[in-house]
Amino acid sequence: MKKIGKQTISFEEPPVIVEAASIVGPKEANGPMAKYFDKCLDDEFWGEKSWEKAESKIVKETVNMVISKSKIAQTDIDYIFAGDLLNQCISSDFGLRDSNIPFFGVFGACSTFVESMCLGSVFVSGKAANNVICATSSHFCSAEKQFRFPLELGTQRPPTAQWTVTGSGAVILSSSGEGPKITNITPGKIVDMGIKDANNMGAAMAPAALDTLITHLQDTNRKPSYYDAIITGDLGHIGKEIVAEMAQTKGYNINSNYNDCGVLMFDKEKQDTHSGGSGCACIATIFSGYFFELLKEQKMKRILLIATGALMNSTSSQQGETIPGIAHAISIEV
Repeated sequence: MKKIGKQTISFEEPPVIVEAASIVGPKEANGPMAKYFDKCLDDEFWGEKSWEKAESKIVKETVNMVISKSKIAQTDIDYIFAGDLLNQCISSDFGLRDSNIPFFGVFGACSTFVESMCLGSVFVSGKAANNVICATSSHFCSAEKQFRFPLELGTQRPPTAQWTVTGSGAVILSSSGEGPKITNITPGKIVDMGIKDANNMGAAMAPAALDTLITHLQDTNRKPSYYDAIITGDLGHIGKEIVAEMAQTKGYNINSNYNDCGVLMFDKEKQDTHSGGSGCACIATIFSGYFFELLKEQKMKRILLIATGALMNSTSSQQGETIPGIAHAISIEV
């Protein structure tokens, strides 16, 4: 394990993604990616009395599912790296409190999934762990209540708004076994271009995604064409266009192999999700359900996964603060 370039870490003994699992909510279950998820829920509550309790149950069951699928004993899991969008990461805290596995609570907003994988990779490659779980979750109803307006108000959403994905994704990283390998990680810097509109997250996060992408390519001395796919987390339609256009001005043409999980998750016309999907679970479920299988089947051999996050809370937005963005990248190869 060594640092290369400005901020990339290269693994001489790459961690292996041995298994992945995903659970999504009812709107996601009606979208174009539905068939790739392990479990699709019929309602937002899943038998619980609140949306927050439902989200905790979703992350708990997703973690249990990935352990079961992997055939690794729960006692052989060394650490869990997990986080979510709710205050003090209560979905992960409460959902995993009975796991009896050492827990690292991680917050990177919607970049949390790849941030967890970055940290887990360092532990596994550095021989501080043999098996770690990286997981995250989000819930449309609980996120709207915390960050925007109670759903009961029926507040109209502008065209730039995105739809927080209800669901959870989890992966197990191991020091041995079969599966795609994490060869490099590029942790991102905080980038703030002055966006203040909490209903335009794609524009707020796009500059951070571009910064991490270009830094990764420069650190590794690679061209965008090295990857079968470059995938951002939840920029949506607007943020994706911004990144592609800004990359072009910097001399990087990514139009042929670039996509965004927020674009992939929903049918924009049929599901009325405006600018697309968002939330921690957006990239977590799309990777765990879709891209992980493509890599296992070697239909893709190299992808660059870039999770994007808006580092704000409800108070900062009400006080007129700008929305800093963050983006973390991992290179996954078979």
